Amino acid sequence: MALYRSSSSLRKALVNCWRFSSKPISAAYNSSHCSYNNKDDDDNGRYFNFFKRSFVSGTPHLRYSNNDSSASSNVTLPPLHGGPSYMRAAVFWEPNKPLTFEDFHMPRPKANEILIKTKACGVCHSDLHVLKGELPFASPCVVGHEITGEVVEHGALTDSKIVERFPIGAQVVGAFIMPCGSCFFCSKGQDDLCESFFAYNRAKGTLYDGETRLFLRSNGKPVYMYSMGGLAEYCVVPAHGLTVLPNSLPYTESAILGCAVFTAYGAMAHAAQVRPGDAIAVIGIGGVGSSCLQIARAFGASEIIAVDVQDEKLQKAKTLGATHTINARDEDAAKRIKEITGGMGVDVAVEALGRPQTFQQCFQSVRDGGKAVMIGLTLSGAKGEVDINHLVRRQIKVIGSYGARARQDLPKLIKLAESGIFDLKAAVSRKLKFEEAVEAYKDLDKGNIVGRAVIEIM
Repeated sequence: MALYRSSSSLRKALVNCWRFSSKPISAAYNSSHCSYNNKDDDDNGRYFNFFKRSFVSGTPHLRYSNNDSSASSNVTLPPLHGGPSYMRAAVFWEPNKPLTFEDFHMPRPKANEILIKTKACGVCHSDLHVLKGELPFASPCVVGHEITGEVVEHGALTDSKIVERFPIGAQVVGAFIMPCGSCFFCSKGQDDLCESFFAYNRAKGTLYDGETRLFLRSNGKPVYMYSMGGLAEYCVVPAHGLTVLPNSLPYTESAILGCAVFTAYGAMAHAAQVRPGDAIAVIGIGGVGSSCLQIARAFGASEIIAVDVQDEKLQKAKTLGATHTINARDEDAAKRIKEITGGMGVDVAVEALGRPQTFQQCFQSVRDGGKAVMIGLTLSGAKGEVDINHLVRRQIKVIGSYGARARQDLPKLIKLAESGIFDLKAAVSRKLKFEEAVEAYKDLDKGNIVGRAVIEIM
């Protein structure tokens, strides 16, 4: 029976188990697992089972059981190049219940996947929607989807070009849309519409072989992954979703490149196609909205109007590129935008909050022939209304935008940050410890975080 083994320690374990057993080892195999048993009454009935989750990974999991005791434990081989055999991660169990920290077997990458030692993870509203049950997602799961970290291991059979590009020890940043690189849309360069990402990760909480990489240490049960499941000490990321992070950029602040800045860039570059001299309005100045301000400034927008209901966020917006601010609690935002633009409206309005009323504000704020770009997620099934006649007669374009394109755009964002055109430090308003993750999402829900918060996991 042929079984690919990527670890020399595993081969030695098998050889020693065979050599020193007093009874022959029986081997049984089916499509889902491979089991080796060596029962010996003189050794209290101890036996080893090597369970193979998939031949793609080339790394069976090891279970040790003692029949004379009710206690049992699962042991996963440590990652290549040494390191711990297990890790901690924050787990979401059910809506409106706090995250709990649990021990996991060390996740193992498969072909063209990379194991990352997580250094930092951003705190995003998309995670909060999952935690509150507003976005249906497989549970239990590990959230967190904008990360930086260090390359620890490559999956077996990973393409040599990927290994060369991301050597062990390389610093990387991960995009929340992790393209497979081979589906219909990825082959056209539209990584943001990757079929595998939506069919497997967003629909099932797995990677693209239909399996999660996360298994609880206590009982071996699977836990699902929101993107890479970045709120963990280690995570597995498809290589096409990564870009090398230069030493000149900090781990903590750079985490927001993978979602907040990534989403803003996708909206401005691909959906809105902002041009120098355009008038831009951004509605909702959170982590993504504030990044939109900086990207609009980088693209040469002449008027950048920030709309929110918190004065603190609006004051911050002025430092990030806003030329005008509007508190929507105090005045009609769409009417005020028209006044600022001489009665015309903006070339592009971006809705970054995800509420029906701000959806309508966005639509009402654009000029004839303008673009209303929607990037805010909301309660599943929520509807946004538009005036159909106005849409038709005035050629208003309503465009949805989920994110940028990892392979093409993430390297560009690195350059923007390296050059200082995008100010990462100004965008990150709070840094928290790993143990403070629960409080971070509570504060996010209360609107107490201005800009973006990042959890340091180093």
